[in-house]
Amino acid sequence: MKIALDAMGGDFAPQAAVDGAVLAAEKLAGKAQIVLIGQEDALRPLLQAHGAAAEALIVVAASQIIEMGEHPAKAYQQKQDSSIAVGYRMLHAGEVEAFCSAGNTGAMLVGAMFSVKPVPGVIRPAIANFVPKLHGGFGIMLDAGANAECKPEMLEQFGELGSLYARYVLGIEDPKVGLMNMGEEEGKGTPLLQSAHQLLKVNPHIQFVGNIEGRDLFNDRADVIVCDGYTGNVVLKLAESIYDLLDARNMHDPFFDKFNYEAVGGSPILGINDNAIIGHGVSTPLAICNMLIQGYQMAEAGIADQIKDTFKS
Repeated sequence: MKIALDAMGGDFAPQAAVDGAVLAAEKLAGKAQIVLIGQEDALRPLLQAHGAAAEALIVVAASQIIEMGEHPAKAYQQKQDSSIAVGYRMLHAGEVEAFCSAGNTGAMLVGAMFSVKPVPGVIRPAIANFVPKLHGGFGIMLDAGANAECKPEMLEQFGELGSLYARYVLGIEDPKVGLMNMGEEEGKGTPLLQSAHQLLKVNPHIQFVGNIEGRDLFNDRADVIVCDGYTGNVVLKLAESIYDLLDARNMHDPFFDKFNYEAVGGSPILGINDNAIIGHGVSTPLAICNMLIQGYQMAEAGIADQIKDTFKS
């Protein structure tokens, strides 16, 4: 198995990317090979500094970089030898089993939509994020930012996509799905949420537990939290800020430490034909490492195939 990394993506690339890839290679211990995509003249000296620990890593040349501030669609189209474009070509060709990047989020979404493409039947792919649970482990929340505005049918599909990931990757046998709302009662919320509730409750592929509130995010009410990308992104950034505030005050707790983005490393794009993960722009080597390990876990679980099989039927 090969897991590819955009070695030029992120605020601290390529140093953080190389350091994280070496760390991931050590942890994977031969179960998967890491492929670094980027400018060879920048990567080779960094790999040489790691000595024998970096010998198993593969470098694939890509001469261009899509910068964080560039227009995603225009940059992806014009920079076909960028590390992101090359990574998606390799993923689409089956040369790697997963592709990870802490680079331009919009370009990663553009590549997902126009290179590996959405699974037939999926209206819009979603960015998923992981929610620490008080009883241990993680739940999953989607969408976390790909679709600021949604249709009811999209929220219904997010429930299915999240359930598949929770079952096959997180190992939750019968995941419970909750719709993030302003009250538990069925008639609460906007017309969008009321319509989505009706679709979710009759969907035979999920275990829908009804509406949940913000206070239920970290308890056992739901393993899969469904929301539009606007709401999900606000919740995600709020959770990250809680960790930052506690860390700044030198206050640490095993549960709140999981709010640190480094704990999982990245957010998978669900609903596309292959495995792609978007990392935080400020990703450290630890975050890069965990993102690559998550890519391995997705490929090992065959989550993309599970999604394709479900929506085919």
